[in-house]
Amino acid sequence: TLSAFWHKKAADQGDPAAQFNLGILYAKGKGVPKNDTKAAFWYKKAADQGNVKAQFNLGVIHSKGIGVPKDENLASYWYKKALEQGKASDQANLGHMYLMGKGVPQDNEQAAYWYKKAADKGDADAQFNLGILYAKGKGVPKDDIKAAFWYKKSAEQENLNARINLGIMYSKGRGVQKDDEQAA
Repeated sequence: TLSAFWHKKAADQGDPAAQFNLGILYAKGKGVPKNDTKAAFWYKKAADQGNVKAQFNLGVIHSKGIGVPKDENLASYWYKKALEQGKASDQANLGHMYLMGKGVPQDNEQAAYWYKKAADKGDADAQFNLGILYAKGKGVPKDDIKAAFWYKKSAEQENLNARINLGIMYSKGRGVQKDDEQAA
């Protein structure tokens, strides 16, 4: 299509936004034949010039092996590059990688650190996961009040698991005053 034609022209001239957009077109097969390898190529070109979305997408494709060999170390590298620019979803992903030991050494304290950064920016999944860490005392001191706080933040964003965990805390009076109405 015309869009792909002009994106390719600009991408060939080194425009990082066009390179990223061309990567998206190849990833989705819009205006060009779907080609995950070419998508990865253009993401890399844009990422090397500091395009945050391309860096994040490289983290995703390396973690899943889409168009490139699966490589948790490279996934972690690209997520961290994107993190330097502070995107909450990237911070939450790195927290998960530390929690699970994928591409980085397993480290509950680092997981809590990155989940907290993302949670402070309103990422509901990070808020939920941080609540779990506080409830279990993993990477942070065990603290039911903080666990309930983060579950509540996440639940307010429609996170079903956070609502369930918060309900359990209300039913047991853990970190919150026991309240059967709130528990239900």
